[in-house]
Amino acid sequence: MSELMDILANGAFWVAVLRTATPLLLGTLGVLLCERAGVLNLGIEGIMVAGAFTGWLTVYAGHGLWTGVLVAALAGAVFGALHAWLTVGLALSQHVSGLGITMLATALSYYGYRVSFPKVNTPPTITPFEAMDWLPIPILGEQTALTLLALLLVPVLAWVLMRTPLGLAVRMVGENPQAAEGQGIPVMAVRSGAIIAGSALMGVAGAFLTLSAFNAFFFNMINGRGWICVALVVFASWRPGKALLGALLFAFFDALQLRLQQSGDGLLPYQFYLMLPYLLSILALVLVARKAAYPQALMKPYRKGER
Repeated sequence: MSELMDILANGAFWVAVLRTATPLLLGTLGVLLCERAGVLNLGIEGIMVAGAFTGWLTVYAGHGLWTGVLVAALAGAVFGALHAWLTVGLALSQHVSGLGITMLATALSYYGYRVSFPKVNTPPTITPFEAMDWLPIPILGEQTALTLLALLLVPVLAWVLMRTPLGLAVRMVGENPQAAEGQGIPVMAVRSGAIIAGSALMGVAGAFLTLSAFNAFFFNMINGRGWICVALVVFASWRPGKALLGALLFAFFDALQLRLQQSGDGLLPYQFYLMLPYLLSILALVLVARKAAYPQALMKPYRKGER
């Protein structure tokens, strides 16, 4: 118990929690936006890989860090447009399309890395974003600008979804696209736009890892974070504010297990600590998901004119 209290009292622990939560938050907001419009996007894992690679490669080629973020967002948007064409335009299976995009984006990114660096054994590095030490706010001052961006996106997205005509249109096509069509809302355009915008956020989530958390791109660096984001949307009940809470909760467990491993007495195998954040997150998900009100048209193909 004393070791746990020491960990929780350490400011560096909470800095690590917020840093770990940032890509999860960006990815969760992206998935949330897609699902609010009625489309499941399982392409997030591959889109995050593509964002991580393209953003890092852009900076490595000599461009600015924010240019890298923009390129990562564009890469995500391109794969989002493909997913929108398959699921909205052609009304194909959202599961199959998403998994296909994950495999395509991941394979293209790895291929691009091998072509760009055929004889490199150690990943080349860049100069990543620096901490905002000029910001007189504890914990946040030790983060980078991308963390601040992620935090600001939470109230912005909540306001757009709940307080603007555009947000109402997104929610309406995710709940009852036939009724939205009757009100003159272009369902296919709204759904496609939400998928593209959400996928752009997923690309930025991947770019955070190579441009902020680390300074290089390497294989398997996403490490299932995309699938965690899909689960966190359910935990958040499709609300941006609760998405922040869910991302922080998982990041808390993840950062905690790393420190418990370091301070462990050897009585428990390290696999137990690795399992801990996922186990506790599943428990939290089960407790919350039973009362979650999901978009009624989620994963239901829409064809114009059908009733």
